Order: sequence, then structure tokens, then C-alpha cells
Amino acid sequence: MSVLGLDTSNYTTSVAVFDGRTGQNEGHLLEVRPGELGLRQSDALFQHVKRLPELFDRLDRAGLLQNIDAVGASTRPRAVEGSYMPCFLAGASQGQSLAHTLGVPFFAHSHQQGHLAAAAWSAGQLDLLDVPFLAWHLSGGTTELLKVEPEGTSVKAEIVGGTSDISAGQLIDRTGVLLGLQFPAGKALDALYGQGESGHAFRVKLNGLTFSLSGMENKVKGLLESGEAPADIARFTLDTVTDVVLRATREAQARWPGLPVLCSGGVASNTRLREVLAGECGAVFAQPRFATDNAMGTAILTWRALERERAR
Repeated sequence: MSVLGLDTSNYTTSVAVFDGRTGQNEGHLLEVRPGELGLRQSDALFQHVKRLPELFDRLDRAGLLQNIDAVGASTRPRAVEGSYMPCFLAGASQGQSLAHTLGVPFFAHSHQQGHLAAAAWSAGQLDLLDVPFLAWHLSGGTTELLKVEPEGTSVKAEIVGGTSDISAGQLIDRTGVLLGLQFPAGKALDALYGQGESGHAFRVKLNGLTFSLSGMENKVKGLLESGEAPADIARFTLDTVTDVVLRATREAQARWPGLPVLCSGGVASNTRLREVLAGECGAVFAQPRFATDNAMGTAILTWRALERERAR
């Protein structure tokens, strides 16, 4: 059996098909004007509606849209009361309409649950979804340390740490824009990192498992104004983020010994972060193409939900 998943986040339109073992994700990064730091929700929603037919066409040409047995979509950012973002309406409404048209079940998931499922599957450890584990959701809008428990065919995530203000992704993107890079700037800053020569990360204060990154933007501006090389500013930013995430992870592992650590979200594709957390904490990472926003996790959770429904 095959299922279809949709995810329309603030920066990526994605559609995926999954058959219980393999799958294919088609995505399109939303367009942000040069020099700007994001999109209004109305603009994101418009771009999703415009791009979805193109992504369906790609899957259709690959012969993957025959015999779809269920449809799933990310309908909100997190699986908690009051979690809402208008851009998810594009995928949710089209997903429900498709399910009605095909006469198949529709399953709703959260964007965060999809991230965790895609990370576990792409790392070859889908069985993590059936046991407790620690997870980082590191993205352009989220830097959350989660304690995750299985819940039915999906997961329930409790926020136990992370940032108290701007996310790691926001700091990285703002640093990139200050350096003249295109938004979102994660990949470009990662590439620039390797060209740097000096390393002088700032030691962000860790309050339990929580930390603040808002002051780091001013430090980056100060380095730029003092003539620091762009590559060294990239190293400063990424090393600072990596250091505080590492210390928070170690503290969480001390509180909950033995729990595996899974890292998801676009920032989790950063080369330096992956190297350090995997080496120091044994963290497991999503494959880079499934670390960023995608619909594969939504499709995986849809397949698991359908499998359980049919087994009843």
C-alpha cells in the first residue's frame, strides 16, 4: 500500500509518497526577496497554493500516484492545544479534499511530529518512534529540546529546553543576511564556515536546559563592524550554536540517562553541529535532505496510522 503526505511549512512546500519501506519527497523552497528575513503568512500561503500542483505533477510523472490508500497532512506546527499557523491550511485543505475524492482515510499530524518521523526513518532507526527518546527540533523558527514518548502510531513531545527567544535558525539566517547571503542562509553559512581560520565561540549561559540567543545578533554586528572576515563570523556563529546545544544535550542526558538523542530540523543539517553532537553525545541525525522541511515524515506517520487502522 502507498500513502500520500503533504507539508506546507513557512518556507517549503512538500509532497511525498511512502510505501512502508521507501518513498519519494518533492519539495520547493518558498521565494524570499533578497535582503528580507522571511515571509508574511499570506505570502507563504499563496506560494504553497501555487506550487502544490507542480509537485503533484512530478510524483505523477514518476508513476507514484496510483493506488493511494490514505492521505495525511501537517495541519499545525506542534501537537499541542492552540498551535496554529495559516500556511498549514494549504496542505491540510488539499489533503482532505484529495482523501474525500479518492475515498480514502485522511490523517492529521503536526509539522514537528513529521520532522521526528522523517529523521528517525532517514537515519535507519524508525523504531525510535516506539520508545522514549530525547530530540532536538532545530529549524528557522524552532530550537526546542524535547522529551519524546510514543503515542499510538505517532509521538508526543514535551518541551524540556531550548531557546527562550530567537531560534538557532533565526540567528544563522540573520547572520547570513548581514553577510550578504540569500535567505535562508544555513547552507551558505555552512559552506563559508570551512573557509574560516579563527575560532572564538561565545559561551552562551545555560539556565538548566534553556538558553538565550538574542544577544548574539549584536555580537555578530559588532564583529562585522570591526572588520572581521565573513568566514570567521560564520565560524563564530555556528561554533556558538554548536557549543550551547552540546552543553544542553549533555545536561539532558544526565537527567535522563540512557535515552537516545535524535536531531531534526534544517539546522540539524549543519556539518559542524552533526560532527560534534554525533561524536560527543552519540546523537543520531536525519539525512540532510530529510532534516529540512519535508513531507516524508507526514507520509510515514500516515502509513503507520493506516497500517494500525487496517489491523483492527
